[in-house]
Amino acid sequence: MTLSAERLAALDAFIIDLNRASAEVILPLFRADHGLEDKGAGKNLPRDSHAAFDPVTEADRGAEAAIRTLISEHFPEHGVIGEEYGDDRPDAEFVWVLDPIDGTRAFISGLPLWTTLIGLRHQGRPVLGSIGQPYMDEVFIGHAGGSRLLSRGHSRPLKVRDCATLTDAVIATTDADACFDGAERGAWLQVRAAAKLARLGCDAYAYAMVAMGTMDMVIEAGLKSWDIEAAIPLIQGAGGMVTDWRGQPVGQNGGQIVISGDRRPLEEALVSLRRSAK
Repeated sequence: MTLSAERLAALDAFIIDLNRASAEVILPLFRADHGLEDKGAGKNLPRDSHAAFDPVTEADRGAEAAIRTLISEHFPEHGVIGEEYGDDRPDAEFVWVLDPIDGTRAFISGLPLWTTLIGLRHQGRPVLGSIGQPYMDEVFIGHAGGSRLLSRGHSRPLKVRDCATLTDAVIATTDADACFDGAERGAWLQVRAAAKLARLGCDAYAYAMVAMGTMDMVIEAGLKSWDIEAAIPLIQGAGGMVTDWRGQPVGQNGGQIVISGDRRPLEEALVSLRRSAK
């Protein structure tokens, strides 16, 4: 079934409601007693492994529960894939892909760089996505019709910026030491050496900055579907692109990804990244 413009508009309005519902759960717990647990405890992982300390809070679980409740009330036929509560009808025509708090480490540190990621698949393809940062009153929303930022009662269109070469690019990754293996880290260091500026620790907020046109590229590895699917329609709607480290479309399982506003620095970065592509 084709996704009509009218139906997409209704789902676009609904994703705003989902962001509002999650924010009502999360904000009272930010910089407060958030009920921290470590999902990595007892797994005997190396201390330098990204998953060795795997925090989750009451805010993560409560926000995803609130989002799932609204979806079941308004669209009971839709499926859901979420980081905290798993899969429910992942083969449905419409499937919501949720990360209630991307950047839990930032959240528990009191840094407002965490986001709520809400994506929607139609017939297996990401068609709508939002990156919400409620503490700063920002919701970035995108689909094939375009991307926009909702903030403080105003809406503004989003567009990636031109960037002629990698040497002009502002790039980002979350944590090169913890998230990349040896070969991946080497590839990242090659790209970083060529770029104008690199920023670390921004999690998915960096994706939104590419859509806004303040950054040029984000390079990540080891991502799950809920870490990236919300960003794909947002970046594409703003004129950018999301690929794997071979330059191919990103599959439903995440993995190694590159987000870029301009194809020219992306092609330069892929020269290094392809050598470590999986």
